[in-house]
Amino acid sequence: MSKAIGVLLADDAEIIRNVLTRMLGTQPEIRILGVARTFAETLKMTARLKPDVVVMDVHMPGERDFNANFIKVELLSSAKHVLAMSLWNDDESKAVAQNYGASTLLDKSTLASTLIPAIEECMQEDRRAQYA
Repeated sequence: MSKAIGVLLADDAEIIRNVLTRMLGTQPEIRILGVARTFAETLKMTARLKPDVVVMDVHMPGERDFNANFIKVELLSSAKHVLAMSLWNDDESKAVAQNYGASTLLDKSTLASTLIPAIEECMQEDRRAQYA
């Protein structure tokens, strides 16, 4: 059996955190390393836990306390991948996600069908890169 995919979840909405925790908790190949509620917590937990994937809301408390480039460097220096999520699939949210180094912006309304495949795709990219 291969190593479980370590995931850090980050969202300020408790209901979203709970739903994602339950959804990902049923996947034997995914291990939730931690759950953050703010940008500051997300950055601290990413540095400490070094997850394979950070799944984060692009609009959380404290987002304006940090420069976008700082967030990107901090996230990508400790995590292999960042997947952003938002209620809005607008140009501003897409730009914020890109500025944070996210490989994709997931629409929260479709997470039930898109989150697990997106996490798996990140790990497939890693496997392909090993053999390139």
